[in-house]
Amino acid sequence: MSLVVDRRSLIRAGAFGLGALALPGGRAAVAQIAAARGFTHAVASGEPGADSMLLWARFVGAGADARVQAEIAETPDFRRVVAGGDTITGPWRDWTAKVTVDGLQPARSYFYRFVADGHVSPIGRTRTLPDGRVQRFRTAVFSCSNLPFGWFNAYGHTAARGDVDLGIHLGDYLYEYRQGEYPSAKDAVAARLLEPQGELLHLADYRLRYACYRADPDLQALHARLPFLIQWDDHETANDSWEGGAEHHDASKGNWADRRAAAVQAWREWMPVSDTPWARYDIGDLASLYRTESRLLARSHQLALEPVFQDADPAAALVRFRDGAWRDPARTMFGSDQEHWLASNMADSVRAGRRWQVVGSGTVLGDLQTPPGVADWLPPGAPLSIRARVQASLAAAKAGLPFNLDSWGGYPAARARLLTSAQHAGADLVVISGDSHNAWAFDLKQDGRAAGVEFAGHAVTSPGYESYFPTVPSADVVRALVSANPELRWANTADRGYMTVELSPEGATAEWLFVDTIRDRRPTAARTHRMRTATGRKQLLAV
Repeated sequence: MSLVVDRRSLIRAGAFGLGALALPGGRAAVAQIAAARGFTHAVASGEPGADSMLLWARFVGAGADARVQAEIAETPDFRRVVAGGDTITGPWRDWTAKVTVDGLQPARSYFYRFVADGHVSPIGRTRTLPDGRVQRFRTAVFSCSNLPFGWFNAYGHTAARGDVDLGIHLGDYLYEYRQGEYPSAKDAVAARLLEPQGELLHLADYRLRYACYRADPDLQALHARLPFLIQWDDHETANDSWEGGAEHHDASKGNWADRRAAAVQAWREWMPVSDTPWARYDIGDLASLYRTESRLLARSHQLALEPVFQDADPAAALVRFRDGAWRDPARTMFGSDQEHWLASNMADSVRAGRRWQVVGSGTVLGDLQTPPGVADWLPPGAPLSIRARVQASLAAAKAGLPFNLDSWGGYPAARARLLTSAQHAGADLVVISGDSHNAWAFDLKQDGRAAGVEFAGHAVTSPGYESYFPTVPSADVVRALVSANPELRWANTADRGYMTVELSPEGATAEWLFVDTIRDRRPTAARTHRMRTATGRKQLLAV
């Protein structure tokens, strides 16, 4: 029996946590698995505070339920357990267990594990947030990890570091597509197989896909090494999701509310997260981090340009669209409750004397329009449908419209409200964002005045701009994009990896790290790029 078949059978049986199966010699691990019992997916931690931490594990018991106990200690031998707690899990929550422990010390590294029915989990390491004066804090930022496109070398590279305080995942932790759709079979890495093989529609589907992803050895290593803040974007449910549906969801796929509820339940079961949809995390006197939600709870339906270009007079219809529906102030990403919460919390952070207000966003905030001449980038023989789409994008750009209406560019009134609230608060705003698969750095402006900066992270594996124009040198693409977009200061449209953001009292510095490959498991990153801003400047500076 082949390794591929063995791994599939183990996934179907629920016997996970077997990172060795993805490594040379992995077949030997198969013989050691008798049943899907015990701790199956290593451990994870998240939702850090200065004195608390949420701990996660999955334990499949032999009965109808199981009591799981968490232990936390300052040394890996656990001679003195300093905190802990227990919970009961079972099939109603897919045997996942979460315990929040408190009474911890600020800026302290701890070891933790779970114990249940004679079983002991692997040991994880976590770290509380600092309190009081803070001189440096570094986060590692991830998004868009599509398993069949390649290996999670960005995760493996980060897990091997010892200088990161917190992981942040900005969404698309997994993808909902069926095997062979995105990526296609010809673009997929053969060893990176999905379970279930079909599209995710029901609770069992989402649970199994999380189990499949969390079997990845580099993802397990990263969760066992760092605490995380995690927010969803669209693919945790379905592509281009919004409050009332998604791009490819129709009646043939069931009721949207049922699908959304299933996706959210599985996400809350499998992620080291609280049930709070948005939250603030203070980094001592240095910064406030804001976890946000911009997909399922209040986002207005995305606009589309296709109907505009079907009008008898497309030019006039485009103007009506730009001055009407596109600018509609009722359209929202966050919803009024979250908008008010974020505005008041940024103001509170500034009054408390914190230097930085860091907002996590699922999609890019900076203004991005299609550059002139993009039609010349299409390869010979490009389908007429693609050429028509590019021409429509160029016409939209001439009218002042962005090329991605699923990002903040499709919600200009909501974007203006966010940036204006930061200006009124006197915030030193740093937006960190994902979704686009590419790396970007923006000076954010509102009403012609500086409002902050944005560090947008590239994908762990998902392909980006380069996949649309494979014959054009990436340097030419970037040069054209920067020239056409005044807010854009720098971009990389060709490489995968992750980003770090380091905060200090003097500045905020992003470093984009580009892995050497995703086609095989090799967690190395030799190339980087850095951008920074200084306290009070609200614009990017040369490094």
